[in-house]
Amino acid sequence: MTTNRLNTATADTGADRVIEDVACTVCACVCDDLKITVRGNRIVKAERACGLAEPWLLGQNAIEVPEATVRGREISWNEGARAAADILRDARAPLIYGLSRSSTEGQRAAVALADRLGATIDSTASEGHAPSILAMQESGESTCSLGEIRNRADLVIYWGSDPVESHPRHMERYSMEPTGLHIPRGRADRTLIVVDTKRTATAELADWFLPIEEGRDLDAFWTLRGLLRGIEPAPNSHTGLPLDDLRLLAERMKSCRCGVIFFGYGVARLPLGNRNVEALLRLVIDLNLFTRFHARRMRVMGDVTGADSVLCWQTGYPFSVNLARGYPRYNPGEFSAGDLLTRREADAVVLIGSARVSTFSPAALEHLRSVPTILLDHAQADCPIEPTVRITTAVYGVHCHGTAYRMDEVPIPLRPVLTSNAPTDGDVLRAVDGWL
Repeated sequence: MTTNRLNTATADTGADRVIEDVACTVCACVCDDLKITVRGNRIVKAERACGLAEPWLLGQNAIEVPEATVRGREISWNEGARAAADILRDARAPLIYGLSRSSTEGQRAAVALADRLGATIDSTASEGHAPSILAMQESGESTCSLGEIRNRADLVIYWGSDPVESHPRHMERYSMEPTGLHIPRGRADRTLIVVDTKRTATAELADWFLPIEEGRDLDAFWTLRGLLRGIEPAPNSHTGLPLDDLRLLAERMKSCRCGVIFFGYGVARLPLGNRNVEALLRLVIDLNLFTRFHARRMRVMGDVTGADSVLCWQTGYPFSVNLARGYPRYNPGEFSAGDLLTRREADAVVLIGSARVSTFSPAALEHLRSVPTILLDHAQADCPIEPTVRITTAVYGVHCHGTAYRMDEVPIPLRPVLTSNAPTDGDVLRAVDGWL
């Protein structure tokens, strides 16, 4: 078992402790500048935390839950691990899903267990930015770190994304407000453009808001690509946005010193998500003939980027990987968790975090409720199904050390601020492996 918990002797002295530069994993910004005040093994103040992070942090250690349960009966987590191993030993087509609230340690343990079982392993990316990943595999990606955006970008475009609601500190820390090496005046040196189907909270802050027709992102991207080459669209063509606006946008993108398009689910959602993103990425590649330009996905979950990275590192593929033949096979759709469950092909499921389970189709949720299910999640988690075995796990960056990957693939170290007797998901998965 790992021994990376905060020392209890230093945690329960009764006096307030103030911990600086704490990283938060509520969203994929992984802001690492929080100032946390701890009293009596509870967080009582979270300075610089956003509206999403603050209630989550203040709620840590607020409730007591059993170490583990089996069909509602309370047991120790070691007994829970043994019960989980009994379920998986009898399974012929197990599925391991989740990983985006985990850490590198837990994600590696999950891949090792999937390899041992010959299971399918998938992350929440298959229910989110999977179309973006498929597009990147087709076209490549001209991208950069958020640090480069902070220091260089004078043109920032949010396309199909509303970071004021989804990533409250993204603009403050990375894209709009901070001063940088080549942006000495911060917001005054930047232009903000928002493209979306409706006026969002982010659009209210924009220098220019472009309301695009629903489902016409592909048309707009290809029209922009043509305009960069001096090609005018045919009369009466669908362009998504007024042609005059697209001409101005193309000129503004060509003339900036450094630009970036941050795109969200508004672009990547099905059914044309992969084609939309591929067109966007090819547009950005075209723009690099004129200036420095980048594209970045607005990832949502705290460490979904880490799940991509660890799965690529361990299997060669970022999500939807099947190991039943003794070697990795990658086929989104066939091996994606939601599709497997809809086709009723999994006979046991390990959920490493319940995030995004609620986005499964009704048919997938129905099958999930009908098979033995093992849930590893923290005390505050609210799962839409009642698992067969539930084991309460510690929270990386709150109760134990770990590593989370920011949305730009930069690893951020996590360290504990509270104590907990709960195991990490890595502890549990290794214990399950030991019982097999």
